[in-house]
Amino acid sequence: MLENCQYLLDKKGLVVGIANDESIAYGCAARFKALGAAQAITYQTEKARPFVEPLANELGAEIFMPLDVQKPEQMDAVFHAIRDRWGRLDFLVHSIAYMPKDDLRGRVVDCSLEGFLMAMDISCHSFVRMARLAEPLMSSGGCLLAMSYYGANQVVKNYNAMGPVKAALESCVRYLAAELGPKRIRVHALSPGPLKTRAASGIGKFDELLELAEKKSPQHRLVDIDDVGAIAGFLVSDHGDALTGNVNFVDAGYHIVD
Repeated sequence: MLENCQYLLDKKGLVVGIANDESIAYGCAARFKALGAAQAITYQTEKARPFVEPLANELGAEIFMPLDVQKPEQMDAVFHAIRDRWGRLDFLVHSIAYMPKDDLRGRVVDCSLEGFLMAMDISCHSFVRMARLAEPLMSSGGCLLAMSYYGANQVVKNYNAMGPVKAALESCVRYLAAELGPKRIRVHALSPGPLKTRAASGIGKFDELLELAEKKSPQHRLVDIDDVGAIAGFLVSDHGDALTGNVNFVDAGYHIVD
């Protein structure tokens, strides 16, 4: 079975965005562990630490540190720790997004400047900052993954201003892939179908979105974090070496249906 093939045995990776065992980032990290990778895991705040630390222990994390992406000193500290512990980084998963609730649940035309800028900083530009710090640690190549959603490409009811933010993230993925390609650093976005995560709870009428996805997708099913982890595991491995700059839909085919 593919799950038992440890083709990430010599890889070192950073996973950002685990909040609990339903997080997309956790699904990725669990797959990376099964495939043999060593990992660095972060938690956002001390309040979040009690929920993330048991998972980090379960995953055998060799580095476990705080990372609020709006605190540059914490991001620098994480990458310094990776350099000191491993001397390199083979892959990175950025699975964080945020927009103030009032801006997320309102119309795009009514989104505040402050809310929009905060969402762009946390959900998009922090990925660019991580890529900048990862680049010198990926002297032999590597892979950077960010999480997007179908609402970046099509108008999704109640996704609102997060749609333009994710569209910007996907564009950054393409530009980073072009710029870092000569160094054999691949860059991708993963675009899962709707998943029951804590982050998704902020989207209005999310249950309706789940029902629609299950009904309309060609496979007539919802995806889960294990599905996302399986694709992430392939992309960060040497098997994905010829792929870069893609938005990889993990949605049971939902994105192809009108």
